[in-house]
Amino acid sequence: MNLSLKDGSSLLRYALERGIDFLDTAQYYETYPYIKEALKDGRYQPVIASKSLEPTYNGMKAAIEEARREMDRDFIDIFLLHEVRNEPDWTNRLGAWEYLQEAKSKGIVKAIGLSTHHVEVTEQAAFNKDMDVIFPLINFRSLGIRYGTGPGLKEDMAAAIKLAADSGKGIFVMKVFGGGNLTGHYLKALHYIQNLEGISSMMIGFGHTDEIDRIIEVIEGTIDPHYIPDTSLKKIRIDQGDCEGCGACIKRCPNHAIKRNDAGLAQVNHDICLTCGYCAPVCPVRAIIMF
Repeated sequence: MNLSLKDGSSLLRYALERGIDFLDTAQYYETYPYIKEALKDGRYQPVIASKSLEPTYNGMKAAIEEARREMDRDFIDIFLLHEVRNEPDWTNRLGAWEYLQEAKSKGIVKAIGLSTHHVEVTEQAAFNKDMDVIFPLINFRSLGIRYGTGPGLKEDMAAAIKLAADSGKGIFVMKVFGGGNLTGHYLKALHYIQNLEGISSMMIGFGHTDEIDRIIEVIEGTIDPHYIPDTSLKKIRIDQGDCEGCGACIKRCPNHAIKRNDAGLAQVNHDICLTCGYCAPVCPVRAIIMF
């Protein structure tokens, strides 16, 4: 979170007061203290979903205990394997999956599953009898969706989501705005998700109270049908943890505002970046975000 503990927890508190009752976090995000602070008086008890990249039994055990301790929870409602990429990745995490099942049997986790950007992982998870929940990526422009080793299509992910939902899995989705790159198509992005079959909820990040108010208006059907968020202060950024240094965005940038840094990864020169967003669709790993 790019907010202080005081400001971030206050923002979460405002969301809870407005009726939002499902929070997404992760070990990797380091946001547990914000949630603990927002919930400390016990007035609100939202569903909390967390996740971990830990691949081993003991690593996942420690991750769940960290979540319980840092958020002061007796149990975690949903805990996931974070961003499963393919069959080898799943196999590598079987130890972590074993502990997730054990944690569920003990009642310290209520539901288990995985998050993913990959169509095939969503499809395969649909047939796993021990899988309760799937958290896939989807948006109307297919930004960040993966199929095999290349880009995937929204139609393929939508079909995988329906398959999983029809198989009894709970589905909530991420990257509705494609990492902020689709914010200028605010209502189109949200309505696309609302009209898909099988989705119970969508996770959206907020930076200030106005953004919370607008999404509540969308849900209640009271938003101005011509509403477009002000994105003039937002910047294109490249997540150095996700970037693979493929160079696709460098080739696509019309103003030569993206170069390789000393680590060989893509980096934006904001002095000449046009914030046109042409780079985002060519990124194979959704490392390009706007905020």
